[in-house]
Amino acid sequence: MMRIINTSGKRKTAVARATFRPGKGVVRINSLSLDVFSTELARMKISEPLQLLPDVLEGVDVSIKVAGGGVMGQAEAARTALARGIVKWHNDPRMKDVYHVYDRSLLVNDSRQKEAKKPHGRGARKKFQKSYR
Repeated sequence: MMRIINTSGKRKTAVARATFRPGKGVVRINSLSLDVFSTELARMKISEPLQLLPDVLEGVDVSIKVAGGGVMGQAEAARTALARGIVKWHNDPRMKDVYHVYDRSLLVNDSRQKEAKKPHGRGARKKFQKSYR
């Protein structure tokens, strides 16, 4: 039986769904190879789980589909999905500890959201100026 693992990650309004299956160690995001996806900063962010534990994806193909949000929100959602999948695939608590010590948001979704805009102003808190003259 072929082993397939699905994980997900969220950041702001971005949602990433990762699928792990036996393969050659290729990471694809929205059908693009990790080396050509988005900006360099976003690529570095996504590859953090791979830098912390090198050779961890030996013989595992990862396909990540990410939607919603902006460039960095998508990158952070993808990295959470990737790190969770790696821990689940290897089932090794020491990996979990390595990720947790480095950055908790590798394994735990960052639940912070944009605050809603309110009336009488341009944003969530800013108000239009008053002048009584």
